Amino acid sequence: MHNKPQSVFFIGKPGSGKGTQAKLLAGKTDWPIIGSGALFREIAAENTPAGRKVKEEIDQGLLAPHWFAMYLYMRSLFALPANTSAIFDGFNRKEDEARLIVSSMHWLDRSFLVVHLHVSDEVIRARLEGRIKTAGRVDDHYVDTRLEEYETYTTKALEIFSDMGCLVDIDGEQEPQKIGRDIEAALGITTPA
Repeated sequence: MHNKPQSVFFIGKPGSGKGTQAKLLAGKTDWPIIGSGALFREIAAENTPAGRKVKEEIDQGLLAPHWFAMYLYMRSLFALPANTSAIFDGFNRKEDEARLIVSSMHWLDRSFLVVHLHVSDEVIRARLEGRIKTAGRVDDHYVDTRLEEYETYTTKALEIFSDMGCLVDIDGEQEPQKIGRDIEAALGITTPA
């Protein structure tokens, strides 16, 4: 394990396995998961103007405004106790978000890595069709919209992380345990066999 606290950010298309891998990593490390999806869904359940707007956008498969995602990210980041590692899921999907993450990590002198789970559109479509039947998430019905949003916004974020040398590409089409081992290796985490 690293001595210095780490921040791990997951990035990938909808259905690429970010949530699954965040849970697997948390299970190995005991690091907390801070997920934008869960925070957005909490707000969407509130009977407030912001809650109704967030629910409307989630139901259409749209990404939240970058400033809203970054408000939730910064609030969560600043609440972390000293010397605490954390797993962030879903805060880095747009160019402005990527720039703020890099800046905030450097400002707080936190080491970080962005894990990109690379999965083809064809595999994503098949996975989301299956998830619609089991999980019933409304936003999964808008797979084309969500993939278009990814192409429009997230590819630019990936370029920023790549240019900063903090991006690691992982084959997200392998079985989950193998993906998890690849992530651990990228992070330099050693766990008992």
